[in-house]
Amino acid sequence: MRILMITMSMLALVGCSMVSSSHADSQVSHEAFAVEQVADGIYVHHGKHLDIDTGYQGDICNIGFIVGSKGVAVIDSGGSLKTGKQLREAIRKVTPLPVLYVVNTHVHPDHVYGNAAFLADKPAFVGHEKLANAMELRRDQYAKLNERLLHADANGSDLVKPTLTVKDKLTLDLGDRKLELTAHAAAHTNTDVSLIDDRTGTLFTGDLLFIERTPVVETDIKGLIAEIEKLKASPAKQVVPGHGPVTKDWVAALENAQRYLNQLLADVRASIRKNEGMEKAMETAAAAEKDKWQLFEVANRRNVNTIYPALEWE
Repeated sequence: MRILMITMSMLALVGCSMVSSSHADSQVSHEAFAVEQVADGIYVHHGKHLDIDTGYQGDICNIGFIVGSKGVAVIDSGGSLKTGKQLREAIRKVTPLPVLYVVNTHVHPDHVYGNAAFLADKPAFVGHEKLANAMELRRDQYAKLNERLLHADANGSDLVKPTLTVKDKLTLDLGDRKLELTAHAAAHTNTDVSLIDDRTGTLFTGDLLFIERTPVVETDIKGLIAEIEKLKASPAKQVVPGHGPVTKDWVAALENAQRYLNQLLADVRASIRKNEGMEKAMETAAAAEKDKWQLFEVANRRNVNTIYPALEWE
């Protein structure tokens, strides 16, 4: 695997030259936007581990693309039109083939707001069957969030809904490779989709898996634990998580996430049994995991805030 950093001055030397996916080094659209080739035809840009309230700039998750003989599939597009454009420029440094699909692994803004950068390519926008409705329900909330956090970079960052949906399974044909998409039950969100490339065995999990960064629960912690367990049966050779490094030791990564989530679940249940308030649970739940994850303090508190009310009704 190589990462090739190209500065703005170097781009003039690169010009509009294109190379095939079989031998292209990873490239970037400007000096701060690195793309890593993690397998034949598989490219990933790693977002930074920044909290959405304190350091968000639309580029905090893993986004990428897969190049086949017929065209390209984008896997998540970033948190702003700007990030989406940077990704599109990176694609054009690798291949002239058309962008056929833009896949969103779930509804969260850091994964979907770059979609608008690909409208002119006229791809199929692909997502969970519940994604369009989830986007509409969150439209105003996300627009206000973008304006507050991204300022000028929020301009043009419109929600682009799926034109092709995944109810259970869906196969996308890129010519010499097929991508199998799976729609998951409510877990990280109620719009989670994973994708595996049959040629390289590369599995994109979206935010069903976090590595290094504290896992996030929005919808159903028990569902998330269950879906992670199902992912262990994947034929994957390597995994691209929603956040964190690509790994070939992906079963261990899934088990790490499960360990944290199981501890969080057990501790919050214990707090409820002891009639401890939610604020107390925020201070104590999953405390043993604190030194194992980045952004633990803020993410863990949010997780408790999400799951505590639901678990009170068990």
